Amino acid sequence: MGSLEALRPGSVVLVGGGPGDAGLMTVAGRAAVEQADVLLVDHLAPAGALEWADPGAEIVCVSKLPRGPFTPQERINELLIAHARAGRRVVRLKGGDGFVFGRGMEELLACSEAGVPVRVIPGVSSSTAVPALAGIPVTHRGLVRGFSVISGHLPPDHPDNTLDYAALAASGTTLVVLMGVANLAAITKALLVHGMDAGTPAAVVVRGGHPDQEVLTAPLHDIARVAGSVRPPAVTVIGEVARWASSVHEEEIH
Repeated sequence: MGSLEALRPGSVVLVGGGPGDAGLMTVAGRAAVEQADVLLVDHLAPAGALEWADPGAEIVCVSKLPRGPFTPQERINELLIAHARAGRRVVRLKGGDGFVFGRGMEELLACSEAGVPVRVIPGVSSSTAVPALAGIPVTHRGLVRGFSVISGHLPPDHPDNTLDYAALAASGTTLVVLMGVANLAAITKALLVHGMDAGTPAAVVVRGGHPDQEVLTAPLHDIARVAGSVRPPAVTVIGEVARWASSVHEEEIH
């Protein structure tokens, strides 16, 4: 199924909006927004993309703000299905890529199980794009040959956290932490306890892809303190590649 085909009434399209700037959306994503009768939009979706919507389109905010307004995933699924069954062309617009910690598959399954036609238009994931916008490659020939993307939504000691921090600390890959602002101190502590070098370069990229993007850098052992006042959204990069971060604030603690 071609991603640029016309939206059909009574169907849902899950669109990844990329990292902040509407200009970083895909061509197919923009085409879907332009054709939508109703858009269900996250707070991380590119606000500029809504300017492409038809003036008569209905825009529904379904944000999930940390410690703020919250729309349960079940309610979002219900809205997608209800609008599609009403014969509308429905676009679910979120930031980054909806299949990278974005619950996109939950929405796809809900629509499929309800008999609602649904397809996916991938977006540029913030896990690679935001570091790049800060001058950080997640891999680099001769330095690091892989990267690991993890969710920092749960602290390392949470019973529902299945991540192996000992393995991550010893992996030799760049670590990219999404949704890790609140738990950054606990995450860095776990990595240090499991043997990662305290001097490993680290960077926190705040509001990547937005005009007020900010980059904070420090060694691993001090990055949580340096980024202590940061509010989401932010992406943390841990590894030798973080030394190339384009910083507006940098501290080196020896």
